[in-house]
Amino acid sequence: MEIIHLTEDTLYEAAEKAADVLRRGGVVLYPTDTLYGLGVDATNRGAIGQLKQLKARETKKPISVVVPHHEALEEYALMNEHARALAKRHLPGALTLVVPGSGRIPDDILLNGALGMRIPDDPFSLALARMFGLPYTATSANMSGLPTPSTVDEILRQFGPAMRHIDLVVDAGPRGDSAPSTVVSVSGDRVFVLREGAIPKDRLWA
Repeated sequence: MEIIHLTEDTLYEAAEKAADVLRRGGVVLYPTDTLYGLGVDATNRGAIGQLKQLKARETKKPISVVVPHHEALEEYALMNEHARALAKRHLPGALTLVVPGSGRIPDDILLNGALGMRIPDDPFSLALARMFGLPYTATSANMSGLPTPSTVDEILRQFGPAMRHIDLVVDAGPRGDSAPSTVVSVSGDRVFVLREGAIPKDRLWA
């Protein structure tokens, strides 16, 4: 396992190394605009299976993905006017938008055909998304059912011996007490807040 301490000077080197790890089917522990996440190639079923095993996660539980820009939202999901309005207002940002998938992502990480999508407001996450060129997973860096620690050292301690399955760690320091992203499901004219997080409900349309 390699650890890179993220600075302005190492950002692009770290993103290049992380993109290479993803292409090889590996696992990256990386910072986002909210908490730390675990990334694998979201189009690689084998990598997805490895990620779920690492987290001891239920096989049917969905996993969100990171994409670099709004055009990619349209490519991997079936966006409608409500979804586009939320994306325009809050992405990049701490919003996970759950919308019907377009069929380009394995159903291993979908729930009833719906895909959670993020464009984090974070320089590293965006640089990785652009360099990798495909969606990568945005699941929180924790064992399933446990809280997500704020530092890399605490995260690795939580994983214990299983940390050996993490190929690259990008350490950006403590993520603080950041709330997770707000998760909003859009299906047709129905808009539901599945989890209120960094964006309060009353600010979604304000």
